[in-house]
Amino acid sequence: MSKEILVNITPQETRVAVIEQGAVQELHIERASSLGKVGNIYNGLVRRVLPGMQSAFIDIGLDRAAFLHVADIWGARQDGVAVDKPIEKLLHEGEDILVQVIKDPISSKGARLSTQISIAGRMLVYLPQESNIGISQRIEDENERELLREKMQVLTADEKGGYIVRTMAENASEHDLQTDIKYLGKQWLNIQDQFLTASSSALIYQGLNLSYRALRDFVTDDTVRILVDSRETFQRMATFADEYMANVKGRLEHYAGERPLFDLKGVEDEIERSLARRVNLKSGGYLIFDQTEALTTVDVNTGGFVGIRNFDDTIFKTNLEAAQIIARQLRLRNLGGIIIIDFIDMENEEHRNSVLTEFKKTLLKDRTKMTVNGFTALGLVEMTRKRTRESLAHTLCEPCPTCQSRGEVRTAQTICYEILRELLRESRQFDPREFRILASQQVIDLFLDEESERLTQLGDFIAKPISLQVETTYAQEHYDVILM
Repeated sequence: MSKEILVNITPQETRVAVIEQGAVQELHIERASSLGKVGNIYNGLVRRVLPGMQSAFIDIGLDRAAFLHVADIWGARQDGVAVDKPIEKLLHEGEDILVQVIKDPISSKGARLSTQISIAGRMLVYLPQESNIGISQRIEDENERELLREKMQVLTADEKGGYIVRTMAENASEHDLQTDIKYLGKQWLNIQDQFLTASSSALIYQGLNLSYRALRDFVTDDTVRILVDSRETFQRMATFADEYMANVKGRLEHYAGERPLFDLKGVEDEIERSLARRVNLKSGGYLIFDQTEALTTVDVNTGGFVGIRNFDDTIFKTNLEAAQIIARQLRLRNLGGIIIIDFIDMENEEHRNSVLTEFKKTLLKDRTKMTVNGFTALGLVEMTRKRTRESLAHTLCEPCPTCQSRGEVRTAQTICYEILRELLRESRQFDPREFRILASQQVIDLFLDEESERLTQLGDFIAKPISLQVETTYAQEHYDVILM
């Protein structure tokens, strides 16, 4: 399966799209004004210790204090197993502590921290406080897993710390692994040196920017090329690849075409579709995505699709296509947390098993950690997808100021009745010469037509003239009652 990686650079942001079989599968955005913090290491200042919650708030120089739970403190664990050490025995307010961000600030929540440091390389992840060697679960061949473990045991015999062998290391040579070990060891020494001299809340180590992470994390053997539309960034990426990823450099290309790269490859159109609530299926069915603070729901509908044999056949084929599209949309939209999928009810147990199998199979392409449960008694599929950064919608959009994020607005008639009640309240408190209603065109039109009699009746009742004025900048729910 061929894969392309597109890197779009502007002064204000970097965007990376991963394309497989001609379709956009992932989109990553990093803005200069709000760079991601995951992987960054700080000299954190302990602000508050909360014994009741077994947590602490740590100042790392961000707008909101970061959150550290006792389960993420290395001193509260021995050989990876939690021991009975309360947080008040481990941390004290006012002290400095070396911490790493494991989850970006999301919505109103501060960053999530850990004192277990991990530094990612191309082939390996270095865990300086550990001593074990782990192998990525995505390397499934048992012979390859054992071979990698043996290589690492020899190469790290004189090294301190533990390692996780990443998927990228499959079939890696000893030279490749040794290069990563030396690079990661040097990074850790630099971090330790800086911690000794850094001021409180200071940034000590910053992870790679998105263009470099695209090379380190997204490139696989299936990647045929990496297109970069900035010559300067292309040259920096080529230098980085030459030093750490020699086998990748030959696939790097500078795109110098006149047409924007994301337009050429259809990525801009895909972004628009990924921000929509509704996703149409080729079968004629459609999906509805609703994202809330607590969870995301996906509803599958048949639409106008009619099966060639019977309704059960229609339902099964729609659900089967939906399973594939939902898995792709989760990656593309970067939806995380609790996800509830409401497939169309299927009486046939074999059909349910086939849909669930197809769903899990398609999810294997996703590098993010997930858990998927089977169908519940209500016919829902429950799953979780690890959330380490904001979703695509939360990155590119903001709450609607008109509907206050409800997803709907009050009707013009409802607003008319609100205004009539407001006029009555005002008339009982004040004695102006006249009341003037400022509202949207839709509301004013209704007052001049269907609601004109009620407005006249109220004017007679309060014995004051009421005038109307259209405000073209007002949304339908926005109005003012002016005392003249």
